[in-house]
Amino acid sequence: MAVTYAYYSETYGGGLPEAAFSSCVNVAEAHVKWLCAAGDYCPNSNAFKRAVCAVTEAFAEFGSGEVGGYSIGQFSVKNYENKGTTGEELATQAALRELAGTGYAFCGVGR
Repeated sequence: MAVTYAYYSETYGGGLPEAAFSSCVNVAEAHVKWLCAAGDYCPNSNAFKRAVCAVTEAFAEFGSGEVGGYSIGQFSVKNYENKGTTGEELATQAALRELAGTGYAFCGVGR
């Protein structure tokens, strides 16, 4: 695994609890590898690790399915970007922001 919780919390500055991070990081890393599949990328580079962190946060917050809002008791989350958007699409956008300028991302990935 390219990203540890220590890197995520200390270097990237992420705020997920360790359990939430751990439940999403493997899928997040696989997603970023998929985005970089056709390119020559370095899994130990800061850009790659930051992309994994960004995708981890997106999957932890939105999951991979359709994005919307939900409420649990008095706690509610609303995403006003819901135009049929999925968590996977938001994760991809987050990864591409971190990979911009590196040449790592497969150029066929749509925005």
